[in-house]
Amino acid sequence: HLEIIEMKKTLAAVLAFGLALSSFGALAAEGTVVVTGANRGIGLEYARQLKAKGYTVIGTARKPGDAGDLKAVADRVEALDVADPTSVAAFAQRLDGTPVDILINNAGIFPREDVTLDKVDFDAFERTLAVNTFGPLRVTQALMPNLRAGERKTVIGMSSGLGSIERSNGRWYAYRSSKTALNQVNKILSDEFRDDGFIFTVVHPGWVQTDMGGANATYTVSESVAGLIDVIEGLGPEDNGKFYDLKGEPIPW
Repeated sequence: HLEIIEMKKTLAAVLAFGLALSSFGALAAEGTVVVTGANRGIGLEYARQLKAKGYTVIGTARKPGDAGDLKAVADRVEALDVADPTSVAAFAQRLDGTPVDILINNAGIFPREDVTLDKVDFDAFERTLAVNTFGPLRVTQALMPNLRAGERKTVIGMSSGLGSIERSNGRWYAYRSSKTALNQVNKILSDEFRDDGFIFTVVHPGWVQTDMGGANATYTVSESVAGLIDVIEGLGPEDNGKFYDLKGEPIPW
């Protein structure tokens, strides 16, 4: 009987320890993340992996009715067109009073026709800037009260190695320029809000097997996002204003 009692005590202790570890993990990962452009590709994978890690995920899509996969994983799905000021204002209003720990400005477009000067379409160029550069800035501006109320105060801009001026080797006037401009916007924000405890960082997901990257790309969506989340969760004050790849390696401006 004494052996049975001791076995029960040991089992109870092991179970209690396991529950404690589980609770610690939930506390360590808790927080609210907003992911824009989360209906497919990298954005959807962000939502999926962050939810699995215990975050509360608010994913956005221009057409929530067509975002069935996102609805299956996110806690909330909100309508948002980052290039539309009215849409952004309405989105911020619906989030009024909701603390946001991490904002991932993921929504973006990549027109590919402008490979040479004679192929530059200025309407397409303006649209690319509206989505890829003005969009993240507009959303960040609108959600500043939410970010100030959050614990992590982290804003991630989904940039690209194609936005690096030092590494530029031609083609894609609009996309490259939009990401270079996004990097500058991020740097300005990082200086303005440094003393308020914010972290503004731009990241490059690598060449990823998405509709944008194509089937021959280097990384699967899962591999890219797993690496990016590791980078994001490891960010500290010293990373404010920096530009990293999915492995946490710095990228030249």
